Amino acid sequence: MKDNVKVKKFKSQTANRRIGLGVTYTMLIVGGIVWLIPLIWIFLSAFRCEYQDGTFIGRVTSNFFPNAVGFENFRLLFTSTYYGVEGAFLKWMGNTLLIAAIDCVISTLLVLSVAYCMSKLRFKLRRAFMNMSMIIGLFPGFMSMIAIYFLLKSIGLTGNPAHPEYSVIGLIFAYSAGAGLGFQVAKGFFDVIPNALVESAKLDGCSNSKIFWRIILPLSKPIIIYQALMSFTGPWMDFIFAKVIIGADNAQYWTVSVGLYSMLFGTHPDTNLFTQFAAGCVIVAIPIVSLFMFLQKYYVEGVTAGAVKG
Repeated sequence: MKDNVKVKKFKSQTANRRIGLGVTYTMLIVGGIVWLIPLIWIFLSAFRCEYQDGTFIGRVTSNFFPNAVGFENFRLLFTSTYYGVEGAFLKWMGNTLLIAAIDCVISTLLVLSVAYCMSKLRFKLRRAFMNMSMIIGLFPGFMSMIAIYFLLKSIGLTGNPAHPEYSVIGLIFAYSAGAGLGFQVAKGFFDVIPNALVESAKLDGCSNSKIFWRIILPLSKPIIIYQALMSFTGPWMDFIFAKVIIGADNAQYWTVSVGLYSMLFGTHPDTNLFTQFAAGCVIVAIPIVSLFMFLQKYYVEGVTAGAVKG
């Protein structure tokens, strides 16, 4: 009798588990489809080549799947003039690449340096600084946008009519100046490296700078790649800081996110540019997707190794 009760109870638990898993997987599949639909729509719109009365249609259409496909949107994107700037999209891509590359180098060095200090050095107020950085990290970065703008304006790095190119330098400062506060993941990775290596190097007469450059960094390839990816993707995809600091009147110095936004919602919006906007979105996504695909192994290693308790 007891055995029959146990069997029925086991079958009931198995059935409940299967129902729970079925509901969970169904919700995940539905959520995935909802998440993918806008991406698929943008991708299809980038290759949409439809004509009406001999005129190319670049605006939003009611049909989800295009009636004709081609590369006309990409050709127009690279050859058209936007806001009085010839070859504007290429210039915007160049500006974004320059800003992201410089910020990637500066921010990566700052983050790794601060992480090394927090992990391997002991000094007064170390714990207080870590707690403070954790609290500051809880607030979104755009809350400091107004203060940063007026600070940069006071030193002529934004809103400078005589030298509008200085706004690019100001944007780089805005991205990289506070990067050191995001050291937590890198510190977790450095905590895994044995302190005996640092102590033995100090006994041999090595300074902290030599230990950092010659011992710690050669052992930290995963976290270096992880931090470089994070530092590069931030400026590459950012819109708010680029829009505020560069301004609306300096079209040739815009980043690609500001440029694409201005095509549809700027001072001279044109809904007929939607398919070109979609083509720009596809092009912007290619570098980031490629980097994550080729460096995924190191990215995962950096995240998992840096997730230990500091």
